[in-house]
Amino acid sequence: MAHTAEPTAADDAAERIREAQERFNAGMGAQGDASPYPLLRELRAQSAVHPGWPEMGVPAESEDGRKTFTAYSFDAVKAVFTDNITFSTRCYEEVVRPLQGPTILEMQEPEHAVYRRLHEFAFARSSMRRWDAELVGPLVDRTIAKFRDAKRADLVESVFMPIPVRVIAALLGLPESDVNEFHRLAIDLLGFRGDMDRAMKASAEMKEYFVGVLADRRKTPRDDMVTILSQAEIDGVKMSDEQIYGFMRNLLPAGAETTARSTASLALALLTHPDQLDAVRADRGLLPQAIEEGIRWETPLLNFMREVTRDTELAGVAIPEGSTMMLSLGSANHDETRWDDPESFDIFRERKPHIGFGHGAHVCLGMHLARLETTKIFNALFDQLPGLRLDPDAPPPYISGLMFRSPPRLDVVWD
Repeated sequence: MAHTAEPTAADDAAERIREAQERFNAGMGAQGDASPYPLLRELRAQSAVHPGWPEMGVPAESEDGRKTFTAYSFDAVKAVFTDNITFSTRCYEEVVRPLQGPTILEMQEPEHAVYRRLHEFAFARSSMRRWDAELVGPLVDRTIAKFRDAKRADLVESVFMPIPVRVIAALLGLPESDVNEFHRLAIDLLGFRGDMDRAMKASAEMKEYFVGVLADRRKTPRDDMVTILSQAEIDGVKMSDEQIYGFMRNLLPAGAETTARSTASLALALLTHPDQLDAVRADRGLLPQAIEEGIRWETPLLNFMREVTRDTELAGVAIPEGSTMMLSLGSANHDETRWDDPESFDIFRERKPHIGFGHGAHVCLGMHLARLETTKIFNALFDQLPGLRLDPDAPPPYISGLMFRSPPRLDVVWD
């Protein structure tokens, strides 16, 4: 009689993460392989800026009189990111602060510039070089070693979801045994649109844990981001404990979730374009441009928001003070006035900067880390899984989501 193995603690943890991801996707409108890009193309063709947030069904004016506009063209989105005085991030105080505490996301100048520099201590280039050799590389190798002999896997579950969250947990100095629980909390926290109560509970659990972590690092400094931030100082300004908890609660979901998604989408792009996959596999010098094209082609987080601080005009549209300005990064990165045939994935296209990491004063702090992780992951996949290709017996992969986008799974085989 066949004996069925009892579920292990790791199986239980993986199942809880899967359930959290399914709840998150349902709350974020990630049904099937529906793509926002045909509608975004139509909206761009009509106007660079629209009243309301059409693809999400948000009206031009809410019941309380607040107006909403959305920028769709590359130039309009870039203009909003560039002018962070007229288009302020203080709207995040209302949305993000209850969940993550105070973060630099909501800060205004000149305070923002000082605190941004404090945060940059955590992402210093010298640290990045060390993480490359001592942390990210070995972690990627260990992860792939677990399933390499199986000759088949779902890369989303086996590689792209676990690695980024483990990298960030290691940078924060969290023990390996706590990572799965953190991953679940991070997904619950990000899924606030679908279930605010669950997100608030996850936030409270995270903070309670981080209080202990920070107190420990103040007593016994270590070689990790929490210690660096607890000691960072510029012109007598230091981060408060609440700001450090905010950074930690922001970094874990933001860094892990977006990198997991962008790497998975890039893998799908390469695996469905075998000629480009072969080119990158043969010449790793092409990997940087493949990474940038992947983020342009399937931006992991499609939308940002700003608050309009004075009456202004954008792309010929009058926008009154107090309005909410939505930014469609997905649309901006598919703007046909900037890229020929933008719906196609083409690593050999003329290289122009995309706007997937944002732009201006609030450009993504972790973008160099994301690129480092992606480079390590793909080099390891090419080196250790020879003949990597889509599993011919699995259903064709697809990319899903209207707010966050990536493939739900990616079944592959290798030799």
